[in-house]
Amino acid sequence: MPDTIAGDLAARVLAGPPRLGSTRLLCIDGRSGAGKTALALDVATRLSAPVLHLDLAYRGWHGLAAGLDVVRREVLEPLHRGEPGSYRQWDWHADQLGARTLVSPTPTLVVEGVGACTAMFRRFATTTAWVEASTDARRERALARDGDTFIPHWDVWAAQEDALFAHDAVAAEVDVVIDNEERR
Repeated sequence: MPDTIAGDLAARVLAGPPRLGSTRLLCIDGRSGAGKTALALDVATRLSAPVLHLDLAYRGWHGLAAGLDVVRREVLEPLHRGEPGSYRQWDWHADQLGARTLVSPTPTLVVEGVGACTAMFRRFATTTAWVEASTDARRERALARDGDTFIPHWDVWAAQEDALFAHDAVAAEVDVVIDNEERR
């Protein structure tokens, strides 16, 4: 992803008002394999900000929506009130809840993952971004990243993405749309 994209997103965040209590929140969304994580890490480095990876909060292969609700209730709403939030991470290998993670109020925070720019998150965001890539490119990247772990779950996960985005036209509502087709 070109260096200027991360720099431009960081500048947008810093120029915007905090909407999550005193925190400026950048939400990066897109379907699995689009390139959200790499972009989030790059921008977070520029902002000296922590990253909340939603894949740590999803409740298993069938728990996309449930994980988003947990982050909204247990992390974003407390941060909005100026209080620390926390959530229990999902242990993907054991297929159960794992360790609790504390999320303290900070000047900036990056949240990335499928569903990060849905309406329940957008209302807290200073800046929102959607990372776009074709199904073929995304599948290739996701399977290269997660290998045999993701192969049997691709269709189940994609169906949850379809259901989520059928009710919330995220790509049409974000501040920035990033075409990440070429990165392979």
